[in-house]
Amino acid sequence: MDYVNSILYGTSTKQITRLQRVQNALARVVVPNRPPGSSSLHLLKQLHWLPVEWRIKFKIATLTFKALETGQPLYLAQQLCAYAPTRALRPSTSKLLQVPRTNLRFGSRSFCASALTLWNSLPRSVRFCESLTTFKKHLKTFYFQCAFPGATLSFIYLLTYLLTRFMTDRRHWYH
Repeated sequence: MDYVNSILYGTSTKQITRLQRVQNALARVVVPNRPPGSSSLHLLKQLHWLPVEWRIKFKIATLTFKALETGQPLYLAQQLCAYAPTRALRPSTSKLLQVPRTNLRFGSRSFCASALTLWNSLPRSVRFCESLTTFKKHLKTFYFQCAFPGATLSFIYLLTYLLTRFMTDRRHWYH
């Protein structure tokens, strides 16, 4: 189910829902002795599985981290450009990336646009992880808390996610 799922970023809700049904069925198979009437969402949470939408984002963010930290794969690393503000407002680096402008909705689904948007939406503590293992751990925790709002969620994480989501959606209003 994870094979090349990053190409599904920005696809229709209908397609994501279909894939989510498959994941829900798999969760019901993995947990055969579940209480009657238990929701698939509860099973995903119990198994600590990210829903399809968040798995897609996880995969893209992980590819971005690998490209930034190792420079591999080269064809992806070449598309990543550090954000350089016109004037320095803070002395330290924020590890943000320059997001290219896209005129079409289809263009915003490309790796070049989607990876950079997702990367910039991550909290600073996730972006500044030192190793791939710690990055994946913090990223999954962050996305798990976003996917399941009942889980303990840091206010800063939630605010960062909502603001980035709002700015991304707002950018499409003008095109």
